[in-house]
Amino acid sequence: MNLKKSLLAVPLSLSLLVPVQGAFAQDHSSHSAMMTAPSVETPAVELRTTLGHLLSEHAYLAVEVMRNGALGTKDFEASVGALNANTEDLSKAITSVYGDEAGQQFKQMWEEHIGFFVDYVTATGENDEEKKEEALKNLDTYREKFSQFLETATGERLEAGSLADGLQMHVNQLVGAFDFYLAKDYEKAYEYEREAINHMHMVAKGLSNAIADQYPDKFEETKAVTPAADLRATLNHLLTEHAGLAVVAMQQGADGANDFEAAANALNANTEDLTAAISSVYGAEAGEQFKKMWSDHIGFFVEYVKATGAGDEKAKAQALEKLDGYRGEFSKFLETATEGRLQSDALADGLQMHVDQLIAAFDSYVAGDYEKAYEDVRDAYAHMLNPAKGLSAAFVDQFPEKFKSMMPEEMPKTGMGGTANSMNAADFAAYGLVLAIIVSLGLVIRKRFAQN
Repeated sequence: MNLKKSLLAVPLSLSLLVPVQGAFAQDHSSHSAMMTAPSVETPAVELRTTLGHLLSEHAYLAVEVMRNGALGTKDFEASVGALNANTEDLSKAITSVYGDEAGQQFKQMWEEHIGFFVDYVTATGENDEEKKEEALKNLDTYREKFSQFLETATGERLEAGSLADGLQMHVNQLVGAFDFYLAKDYEKAYEYEREAINHMHMVAKGLSNAIADQYPDKFEETKAVTPAADLRATLNHLLTEHAGLAVVAMQQGADGANDFEAAANALNANTEDLTAAISSVYGAEAGEQFKKMWSDHIGFFVEYVKATGAGDEKAKAQALEKLDGYRGEFSKFLETATEGRLQSDALADGLQMHVDQLIAAFDSYVAGDYEKAYEDVRDAYAHMLNPAKGLSAAFVDQFPEKFKSMMPEEMPKTGMGGTANSMNAADFAAYGLVLAIIVSLGLVIRKRFAQN
């Protein structure tokens, strides 16, 4: 396959990765500074972000579609539409790079592998073990062909054997999330869903690294895997996952679903990932302080859900007022903590958009406008890439010395960005660094509170 253009040229990425306007008080446009200073805003990092967004969203939506299909929910068709829209975004990206024929080929391959998952769901509903095995065999054949395709396309920078193993993990995670859900082991089902989302970010890491290495001129000699890039990718992952899981928990809460508690626990686990790392660096007290700040704003959304169920318009308005107060305070905290690199007004506007999107997705769902609900879900998921970009850029600019360490010359040829089933030492180091910086901001905020 002749890869003539970089994926960075995809128009979709431009709409998703626009910097937070007015967020930075200083001018960082110097070409020489961009070439020498660590940065989260390079062509290769934008590629990694785009891939991480679309691939992780695919996993998130695929789990929802499989569950809805098995349960015959009213929003099944809308969830399928959202998953198809994700496929269209990927197909359009491929078409813009390789032309109509290649775009159609990709779309056919991608839709086929989704179809095999649907076959598995259908066979499960019919209690047909033979058809279930046939669906799994088709997925096995697909992963072998697609792995070989990627090995050839990347000039053997990614190895088919390792890629096939990674794709098998993707299959296992989606099927596992589905099987455990039907077995009513909801806790395990949501664990598998979170693993599937995380795994696709690792896939994006490996793929973007290979593509940027293959076409250095297209990416201005920048790298997709650096300490700064890992910082942004980690924030991309945790913030988009927060939005996705928040919507699910709100919807399940409104429905009084049996898996509501597990959905809420998955959202809490997203918070715990931050809190555990903070506690490991600064101790339990600092960790609990951060956890309270983050949990508070989640709690305000929960209050809105409860008020909706009770038909209490006054309580709904109060919940929105609390969210408004939270975004104002938190925006000022970040402006102070980053020494003006982030501006509170722009941050508050971005946080308002986050609130509006989650509330809109929930309200549309409750009103039975499921297509609009899933449009809002996708908007909320994509929007969180913007604060991830703005925050990571500010952190790197504020602490450049922490992001100058060199990465290995050669990355693993798995396409997974590390071991397929866990983070490697470099990933843990980057993850800890991300949260150490976040905690340092929290300590500054605490100090400001004491002074005021």
